[in-house]
Amino acid sequence: MRYTTFMKIYSWNVNGIRAVERKGLFQPFIEAHQPDILCLQETKAQPGQIEVDLPGYFEFFNSAERKGYSGTAIYTKEEPLAVISGIPAEISAKYQLADIYGDTTTEGRVLTAEFEHIYVSTVYTPNAKDDLSRIPMRQQWDPAYLEFMNHLNKKKPVIFCGDFNVAHTEDDLARPKPNIGKKGFTNEERAGIEAMIESGFTDTFRLFTKGNGHYTWWSHFGGARERNVGWRIDYVMVADQIADLVKSARIHPDVLGSDHCPVSIDISL
Repeated sequence: MRYTTFMKIYSWNVNGIRAVERKGLFQPFIEAHQPDILCLQETKAQPGQIEVDLPGYFEFFNSAERKGYSGTAIYTKEEPLAVISGIPAEISAKYQLADIYGDTTTEGRVLTAEFEHIYVSTVYTPNAKDDLSRIPMRQQWDPAYLEFMNHLNKKKPVIFCGDFNVAHTEDDLARPKPNIGKKGFTNEERAGIEAMIESGFTDTFRLFTKGNGHYTWWSHFGGARERNVGWRIDYVMVADQIADLVKSARIHPDVLGSDHCPVSIDISL
């Protein structure tokens, strides 16, 4: 692949885009980081409720039918060739993606943009719940989303990113031992990340940074963020065939406004 374009791709679970905007923290983040593509999760807003105006960006939202819940968005400087909301029906129909908590296909959890050389997809993965009652859903959701990514990857390389609601290894959370088998660190959830890697996708952060201490989400309680007692549950994954084009992968814990911080890659395509 020719090196023609240098791109900064960011992902951020904003835990309510209107809340981040009201705090006066969204625009300064954009101005400081200047992402070429910004993928958001948990926007918690319908299109008509959003007052964020970013000159120079095309914006696309996939909002949940239920107001104030879930949702994804993509802001991009380059106009996409196409935008796909959700997991296509021909794939989602193979899986049981609704349970007692709701129908995940109506929650705006996936948004994908097609560009000349790549697809970029943002995903907000369902939470397993404290009592692990949504593990059966995760065992349907993870392979459904991965099948979608594999389907796209046959056409052109895929970059997908977002809040995966799981720490992959013991290096990805500050206190692994007491959390083994608990929400976000069960074998079933971790297997979802393993399947992505085995299918031909690379966890970009681990190309450049090993070890623990690098987290993207912190509890609101007990000064967890200040003490950096966190979890790395937000990822940017790229197709193996373009992994060598990734020039850097970073976590941005200094960016405030949400219980998550942004993650990013720089890539030459």
